[in-house]
Amino acid sequence: MDNYTDIYCIIGAGASGITAAKNLKAAGIPCHVFEREDEVGGNWYFGKPNSSVYQSTHLISSKPLSAYTDFPMPDDYPDYPNHEQVLAYLRSYAQHFGIYDLITFNTSVERLERDEEGYWLVSLSDGSTRRYKGVIIANGHHWHPQYPHIEGHFDGTTLHSADYKTPDIFKGKRVLVIGGGNSGCDIAVDAAHVAAKTLHSMRRGYHYIPKYVFGKPTDQFAEVAIRLGTPRFLQRLSFALIIRGILGTPQQYGLQKPDHHLLESHPTVNSQLLYHVGHGDITPKPHIQRFNGSQVEFVDGTSEQVDIVVYATGFNITFPFIDTAHLNYRDGKPHLFLQVFHPDYDNLFVAGLIQPDSGQFWLVDYQCQLIARLIQNPNHAAAFRAVKRGPAPDIRGGRKLNTERHFLEVNHHLYRKTLLRFLKEYR
Repeated sequence: MDNYTDIYCIIGAGASGITAAKNLKAAGIPCHVFEREDEVGGNWYFGKPNSSVYQSTHLISSKPLSAYTDFPMPDDYPDYPNHEQVLAYLRSYAQHFGIYDLITFNTSVERLERDEEGYWLVSLSDGSTRRYKGVIIANGHHWHPQYPHIEGHFDGTTLHSADYKTPDIFKGKRVLVIGGGNSGCDIAVDAAHVAAKTLHSMRRGYHYIPKYVFGKPTDQFAEVAIRLGTPRFLQRLSFALIIRGILGTPQQYGLQKPDHHLLESHPTVNSQLLYHVGHGDITPKPHIQRFNGSQVEFVDGTSEQVDIVVYATGFNITFPFIDTAHLNYRDGKPHLFLQVFHPDYDNLFVAGLIQPDSGQFWLVDYQCQLIARLIQNPNHAAAFRAVKRGPAPDIRGGRKLNTERHFLEVNHHLYRKTLLRFLKEYR
């Protein structure tokens, strides 16, 4: 066994892993990064087995609210970059900060175990085991598909959104997309252009937010009210009135009435779904009652013949290389302070385990700045120990949906504010 008891191990060289490495390097903390693929990119490495991006994927947050804190996206990028541009940006970031020298590619972490002295034993796919001072897990949470239980049997083709890449598979087919999140809406729109018929099934009603308001990216428009300190209830009310004035209500398009207020859940940001519903290219359907061969029966008593079913039903939060007891699992979910910090271990962290109502890269950057600060100074780590074992601050901002999909949701303003408060406190 190789001993690296002054070095941290980072699992994954995706968007979270590279900013973890950058911030540890900046703090003078040595680290090794292990990546199972042959390049930087993680989920944004289109076409790889554990990448869930598809050909039409673009960011749903605009570039200023997506970029890392000290590395803006290029000026010639559009407001909403596509997946190829995002991948190029991530690799440029890793190159700029000298992260490639820290990464071992084509090597996955097979097992993490904690020894009696509190160090971490890292078993790798090359058959070796290394002993590290600590670990930052950054393997992502958009790669292990989650499927709902539906009665009956479907005879056609099924796939998860994680496996969907290009719309040619829908050509001339009768397609049913299940799920009202951003991926489900994107895929339904893709199918509408080529499928013989496109159905879109949702268990509940959702609010839809356009990508532009008054010619400005919607998140940038909303950010003005946040920075002015407008109370959240007033933000919600005014934004709801603006969206209603631009789009109307979902019910006007034949969609279900949302069971929550606007901004009480992660937004579905899509400017095309309602357009295609209104033109009859996409037929809204309620939840599925059962499958019956090629027929799909819905809870409203209707049925449709379908060739392809796409499950855009989210992902399981999975860490196959570590015992869930080490991640403070309860009710099948990891319970970590700020979704990052273990209540007892000071040398185990999870970076990127959030679902914000904005871009993610910059928030994970702040996470990793705080991680580095606590590793760097044992006194800070000791003081923070009492904090992370205490009551959790409000990072959801009034979000009320508590399904599997919504467990990781955070309000980006409250989350950033909380991280910055700790960064200031532990300077």
